[in-house]
Amino acid sequence: MSKKTKEILKFIGIIFVAWRLILLLIAWVGSYFIPLREDYLGGGILNYLKNPLLWSWANFDGVHYLIIAKQGYYQYQQAFFPFYPYLIRYLATFTKNYLFSGLLISHLLFFVALFLLYKLIRLDFSQGVVKRSLVYLLVFPTSFYFGSLYTESLFLALVVGSFYTARKKQWGIAGILGALASATRLAGIFLFPALLIEWWEQNKKSKTKNVKSLLPLFLIVFGLLFYMWYLDRTVDDPLYFIHVQPFFGAQRTGGKLILLYQVFWRYLKMLVTVEKLTPTYFACLLEFFSGLAFLVLTIFTYLRLRRSYFVFMALAFLVPTLTGTFSSLPRYVLICFPGFILLSLWSEKYRWLKRLYPVVAVAFLVVSVILFTRGFFVA
Repeated sequence: MSKKTKEILKFIGIIFVAWRLILLLIAWVGSYFIPLREDYLGGGILNYLKNPLLWSWANFDGVHYLIIAKQGYYQYQQAFFPFYPYLIRYLATFTKNYLFSGLLISHLLFFVALFLLYKLIRLDFSQGVVKRSLVYLLVFPTSFYFGSLYTESLFLALVVGSFYTARKKQWGIAGILGALASATRLAGIFLFPALLIEWWEQNKKSKTKNVKSLLPLFLIVFGLLFYMWYLDRTVDDPLYFIHVQPFFGAQRTGGKLILLYQVFWRYLKMLVTVEKLTPTYFACLLEFFSGLAFLVLTIFTYLRLRRSYFVFMALAFLVPTLTGTFSSLPRYVLICFPGFILLSLWSEKYRWLKRLYPVVAVAFLVVSVILFTRGFFVA
């Protein structure tokens, strides 16, 4: 292992451990001040009360991933793609513990994601920009999902790994990682157009284009196609993962497209009418500002960063909003890594942003962690 790699791993190790310990501290302190909501606790009320600092990281969607890993799909759970829960199931054959397996995957893959993200950003920018980008991701209000029983860590590692190997012209590996990403989350399919553009950008000046190197990128669609084939065989609906969305209480439409301006207008009305100083109002506020911030970041990604980054980020940001809500958007934007690169670049130019973002982000992070670990919906 080279000295440079050791330095990178040391930096990532320090910020990773500090982030994880701080989250645990916030959750522990919050348990003394916020009442427990029992509806969506990961292991049920009995397991939670026995070890709240462990089971609290499996709240909400974590419940579904545990059930799928243990028993397979039940009604409406087809909204959750299969790669993560079946990875948990495989690891649990060795650990004999589904919760531990899921959290181990999330933590290990987040460390890998940070390492790959460091390497990817360093291809274009200084070490200072890289380190700030990673820190800005860690202090984002919903970063705790990387340490929870959710797909965020696995998905980010696959997405960044796919981009990094594409930048290194390792198209076969990029295609395989992309296929696994599209079997983890629907947003994984957005790697396909993004990496097609990346391939074109790298080859457009070449007189003899190596078209064969393009073919592995078509592997990306097979993760999604395999899941659609499975759904067609089991529930007679290859798009069932879309059609079940309205059953999860997030006010999503299952077949009607809602434009972005309509969603913003809806949230402005909610911010006026929803009762203030409540968990519901906090979630609404976080969703609105996440939507506004990443709309701006997406636009400037087109102007400042690579076209492939813009295509992936634009699709990952816009497609969920077409269901008529920003619900869960503060979590979904965690994979929009170009946005955190831009924040880092802007903080070099604007000192006020360098001071303001960490303060505001950490404040929202503290509240988000407390609410989530006490059973309240955040994203």
